[in-house]
Amino acid sequence: MKKETARIIRFIKKTLKEQGFNQTIIAVSGGVDSAVSLMLLTQAIGPKNILVIKLPYAKQNMDLADKIIKQAKIPTKNIININIAPMVKQIASTTNRLRLGNIMVRVRMILLYDLAKKHQTMVCGTENRSEYLLGYFTRYGDEAADFAPIRHLYKTQVYQLAEYLGIPRAIIDQSPTAGLWPGQTDEAEFGFTYQEADQVLKLYCDDQLSLEQIKNRGFNQAGKIIQRVKNNQFKHQTPYGLTDGL
Repeated sequence: MKKETARIIRFIKKTLKEQGFNQTIIAVSGGVDSAVSLMLLTQAIGPKNILVIKLPYAKQNMDLADKIIKQAKIPTKNIININIAPMVKQIASTTNRLRLGNIMVRVRMILLYDLAKKHQTMVCGTENRSEYLLGYFTRYGDEAADFAPIRHLYKTQVYQLAEYLGIPRAIIDQSPTAGLWPGQTDEAEFGFTYQEADQVLKLYCDDQLSLEQIKNRGFNQAGKIIQRVKNNQFKHQTPYGLTDGL
């Protein structure tokens, strides 16, 4: 992963330089994606040029976020903590978990971009390729960013990079979660694992194999995975607009 790390670091430096920024802001949850992104940023521009924001909901545990922030040696003055519960409760008129989750991530986006404007920084996204292809994000919410250094990596590749970068074991070993409600995990929502998904996504999206060809290779969850990709295609295409053909 040495070459890939160097490639991402070059991308971060180039992007910030071209856009005229010296600093970046990143939301750190304690998950593997934000942890890997944070450590890549520290290697690219140094801890003093990174603003870290923690955005817990109510009593959400942020111990792992604190752990990786400490490892990254982020200066105390660069760490911002805002509990989003009061803001979410003022907006939310529903107990529907999915709608509430969408409100939570959009509130986080508003705070992230407001602070980015205040401190004149670019927003670093933490989305990976698996989430992007599966549509596992909220539009105008957790996918909103100015640059996304790990969006080209599948989730399983992010784990490999985490090992290489020395991310704490507790972060790597925890079940992936968006933290939208107690006990919520990505894979439970999917009905399949990232290990299964990434193999199918590569064959379908990168290698352009058909569903039948993939199923013939023994991937029993291929239909469910590919259907999710198709169901969420609209997330990559909106807002719709008129074309010359109309």
